[in-house]
Formats: sequence, C-alpha cells, structure tokens
Amino acid sequence: MPELATTYTMTLPEWLMSDLEALPRTLTTDAERMALVNDLADRNWRAGNGGPFAAIVVDESTGELVSAGVNVVLSTGVTSGHAEVMALALAQRALGRWNLGEDGARLALIVNWRPCVQCYGATMWSGVRSLVVAGEGPELEELTGFDEGPVVADWADQFRARGIDVTIGVARDEALEVYRAYGASESLVYNARGDS
Repeated sequence: MPELATTYTMTLPEWLMSDLEALPRTLTTDAERMALVNDLADRNWRAGNGGPFAAIVVDESTGELVSAGVNVVLSTGVTSGHAEVMALALAQRALGRWNLGEDGARLALIVNWRPCVQCYGATMWSGVRSLVVAGEGPELEELTGFDEGPVVADWADQFRARGIDVTIGVARDEALEVYRAYGASESLVYNARGDS
C-alpha cells in the first residue's frame, strides 16, 4: 500500500523557465498575445512536456505579461496540469492573491482554444475579467484526439453573465496548425477513458 501523499508541485518545464526572461514583457494587442501563446503551445508538445496548449495572463491596462503557462500533465503526472491552470496559479502566486480581479484589476487570460471542462471552472473562479481564445468548436478534438469534456453550449455567455468579457477567433488558423501538427505526430494523447 503506498504512503498517503501530502503535497504536490507543478512546475513549468525547463525549456520555458530558461526562456522566461526572453519573453516580451509587454503585449499590447490580442494578436501579439495569441502569437506568443501559439508559439509556446507548439514548442511545448514538441519538447514532449505535455499537450499542445499554452496560456498567458496579461494586465489589460498596461499590456504587462503577468504569467505564462503550458500543459504539464506528462512532466508532472498530474491531470490538472493544464495550461490555463498553470497560468492562473502562477499569476495568483506572482500577485499574492487568489482573486485576480481584486481592487478592480483587469487581467486577461489568453489561451489557444476554448477552455476544457476543468479549465472552464478554473477560469471562471480566478477573478480574470477577460478571456481571449483562438477558437471554439470540435476541431481541437478532431485534430488531436483529446477529450475536452461536456462544455455547455452557452459557455461564453456564462462567462459574460459573470462579468468576464470573451473574445473568440484570435489567430484561429495558427492554433489549428499547431493542433494539426500534433495530431499528425506520434505524441501521447492522454485521456482518462483509456484510449490514447
């Protein structure tokens, strides 16, 4: 019988930690922000770290990059290690608060597809005031084989009803190219239902 665990840690991959200083500190447009996200997502799966997913948190008023995250499921062995969870948690650590909307802060989460069912809740409860996604729809699952879970049809309206602006379709084609390359590779597609 294994000993009961008492803690776990999720850390960015070495390739990204060594590149953090080189990342742009200010990203003023959604196009610039998504270009970085798509680049990180592509680099992540090619490094064998996890799925082709990345996310960043940006201060909307200044364009300052607050955090960057990539999928770390394979490197950590923890299924909750999704890019959005990493970016949000690292922003919360950097700012020293769980509510990223505290004191009227307007932080945006930028991610290379509509959040999966897990990240949907994590994003909604994080306090961000804006969500920018490259796209939505079945293409991600069709191209990669990932199971994104039962996301509700009115997912964007649910965010808006809670004061979170949603922008859909920024650099969509570029995100699909990352997914297409991943799907054509022999990378592990991890799904709890057992197929990969």
